[in-house]
Amino acid sequence: MIDRESEVVRVSLDELQPDAPAGLATTAVASGGPKSYGTIHEPAEPVFHAPEKANFFLNAWVYLGLAGLAGALLGWGAVEPWFVDGPGRHWGNVWLMPAVVTLMCVGFGLADSIVERSARKAAIRVGIALPLGVVLAFIFDGIANLFFNLGLGIVFAAGVQTEHNPAFWMARSVAWAVFGVAGGVIYGIIGQSGRKTAYGALGGAVGAALGGLIFDPISFATHGGAVSRGVGFGLLGLSTGIAIGLVESALKDRWLYVTAGPLAGKQFILYKPETRIGSQQTCDIYLFKDAEILPDHAILTQKAGRLHLQASGPVYIGGQRIHSARVLDSGSMIQIGRYSFRYQEKLRQ
Repeated sequence: MIDRESEVVRVSLDELQPDAPAGLATTAVASGGPKSYGTIHEPAEPVFHAPEKANFFLNAWVYLGLAGLAGALLGWGAVEPWFVDGPGRHWGNVWLMPAVVTLMCVGFGLADSIVERSARKAAIRVGIALPLGVVLAFIFDGIANLFFNLGLGIVFAAGVQTEHNPAFWMARSVAWAVFGVAGGVIYGIIGQSGRKTAYGALGGAVGAALGGLIFDPISFATHGGAVSRGVGFGLLGLSTGIAIGLVESALKDRWLYVTAGPLAGKQFILYKPETRIGSQQTCDIYLFKDAEILPDHAILTQKAGRLHLQASGPVYIGGQRIHSARVLDSGSMIQIGRYSFRYQEKLRQ
């Protein structure tokens, strides 16, 4: 006779523990609380990173403003020594404004790439922005001069006879807005988005118009010459970049905000019908410094007014790993490796 009471089955906790994805750990309550080992029905939860302090310089209006400032000053500094005050058209006079606008555009093209730390994207964008900037700068320079002369004609017909009159400043403001449009258009073309181009053109026009409005008061304060041009063109680049960033942010429809990881504080505005996420530098959202992220880790697709996420690697939404395409709701929390995102949509009336 077999004594079945003596047959004791011993199962260790390790045998009960389901396989966890690489790089993820089971959760446990620290310092005295009961430990949670999961169940045979549920996968272990990943270790989520707490929201990190946002980096101020990852705001688009900040880094675009600084990029515009640097580019405009570089263009001014390269040509100013050959600029001649007074009558006549010297080559420095011909090239000054196009050089400022061209390098301002290059700055905008580089800005996103530098923030995202993608050398490959930077090289591609400079290759587009530099020749396109030269061509558009001269085209828009002609248009701006046309607007400026037209504005001066209206101002003089109204009886204004001095540059100290604010009406004269307005004529320059309108002309400079044209240069801002050029910068915004190139920013959008590099981003390969029609809407981004439109928002960039609007923001560029607003920012450059503000820069043009205060150019003459600055020249009065600095008594004209090279200093006033340097300050004025610097403000042109700065105000254009800031305005592009602010307008783009104000008019966005849907975006991902990075709450944790190396890019905490950065927002990715979702313009394209399809957005690729991964560790490959050519991805629309390039995630670096994480060996667990695949070259093409996930794809965001816009369909029928909703955003769908399809994962190729481990992706967690609201703490649950997804194994098929998922429709995202506004406020959804997403984790990919060490990066955490909050998906947001603009409220529709």
